[in-house]
Amino acid sequence: MTIITRNEYDNKDFSRLYDNSWSGALQTLDDIANADLEEEFMDYLEGLFGDEEVEDTTLNDYIWFERDEIYEALGLDENGELPKEDEE
Repeated sequence: MTIITRNEYDNKDFSRLYDNSWSGALQTLDDIANADLEEEFMDYLEGLFGDEEVEDTTLNDYIWFERDEIYEALGLDENGELPKEDEE
């Protein structure tokens, strides 16, 4: 038996993406949500993948294993946080 799933996300579907993710990808998505960058992240994915059809596992693995690249693109530090401005 083969089960094939296909989810479509637009830039307003961060919570749906979250619900369909697992393992380490959830930590990345938690950090993005904590930084209030959900819409920016969905725009980033759209720019990255465009109209290309991407399997759920491929997308989940990208979010999980390319965390550093995602954080850099969104302006987050290596801990998934917005950088604190230097105090003078």
